This record gives sequence, structure tokens and C-alpha cells, in this order.
Amino acid sequence: MSVSIKLPSNCIQAKFQARVKRFTIVAKKQDKTILAHTNNSGSMLGLLKTNNTVLLSPATNPKRKLPFTLELIKVNNFWVGVNTSIPNKMLKLIWEHQLIYEWTNYSYFQPEVKLGQHRIDAKLDGVHGSLWIEAKNVTLVEDDIAYFPDAPSQRAREHLAKLIHLVKQGQKAACFYLIQRPDGKCFGPADFIDKQFAQLFWQAIDAGVQVYSFQAIITPSKIQLGRQLKLAPRFR
Repeated sequence: MSVSIKLPSNCIQAKFQARVKRFTIVAKKQDKTILAHTNNSGSMLGLLKTNNTVLLSPATNPKRKLPFTLELIKVNNFWVGVNTSIPNKMLKLIWEHQLIYEWTNYSYFQPEVKLGQHRIDAKLDGVHGSLWIEAKNVTLVEDDIAYFPDAPSQRAREHLAKLIHLVKQGQKAACFYLIQRPDGKCFGPADFIDKQFAQLFWQAIDAGVQVYSFQAIITPSKIQLGRQLKLAPRFR
């Protein structure tokens, strides 16, 4: 059994032109210029090339400043999902449909739980305690390895440190990585981009933080959960 997230049926395809602000891109459809919001604060390394085809979903709120949201980018004849809200939605679907055996004993799902100065993406609760989960979107692949992050990320490092701290306190914690492209054969931390994150990633595993990395199957109509990927060797 698998699960999927449907994309709006009224999405449009356009040609990427530029990223003008951190959360704004410019695209063109025929001779019309379109401004679109992106919630992806990463670099989207290797994806934002002029005239790459992008899939844009229309805003549900007509009063929103930017009328579209960037969902997918086409690279090398396949689609890459760049909407960072998707992993959180997929995480809940996985729990609801009991697709990860270790999560089947948790009866309650709480999104966006505040923990100190941070928010953790989800917290599962059950008779045997709680499980704190951080969900991340992965769009970078090099030499068949899917990597996270695609830019140095203090926020991602802080989240890992929080999870390590929770585990050392006797609680349970996990990371969920959704690889939204088809060409990665395994997953690992991008030590060539953020060495500190990579070091924390392996420390987290050694401490007992669970890591789940799944590939997504992307089409312009839906994002479907695919196979689970193994971790890349610790030393490349």
C-alpha cells in the first residue's frame, strides 16, 4: 500500500526565469510574466536554471500578494518537488495508514509542537510514550546519492541538536527525509555543503535518533510515497 498527495487540477506550467527574492521566483508562460511564491528557503541547487519548466499552483486566497506557488521543477526529463510543506503532509499520511511499523503503537499525531525556542514538525503519542519527528524535503542528488541540506542551514543543525538532546533525556526522536526526485539510490548528509550538519547527523544516529528516508514518485497530478532508501556509507 502507498499513499499520495494530490496537486491542484488547475496548476499551470511555465518557464523559470529568475529567483528575485528568497521566497519569490519569476516565470514566463508565453509572453506573460508570472510571480510565484516559493516556501523553499534552500538554494534548490541545480534546479533553478533559466527556462526549466515549473509547475505552479494557484493561490486559494484571491487576496494573496503572489497568485501562484512553486510546486515542481522539471530537470533531466523528470519532476522534482520543491514545496517544503509536502514532507509534513506525507508524514501524517504515513502515520494514519500505519506504513512504518515502529509508529503503529502511537495513537495521537500532533503537528508543529513547540519545544523551547523551536517547533518540532510532529509529535506522536501512545501508551509507551512519545516520538518527536522532524521532516525535511530533499531535492539534491549527486552521483546517485540524495543529499540534505542543499545550503548551510543553522536551523537544520539546531533541530538535530534538539533531537539528540531529547534522546539523551530518555525520549524518542526521529528524522523523516522525503526525497522528491527519482534519481537518488541512497541518502546521506551533505558534508560538502554543511560539514557541521553532517557531523551532527551521524552523532544523532549514534545517540539513537531514528532516520527514515523515502523517495517520492512525482507527477504533475500527485506526489506518491515510494521506496525507502538506505543510508549512504558514512565516509565517502
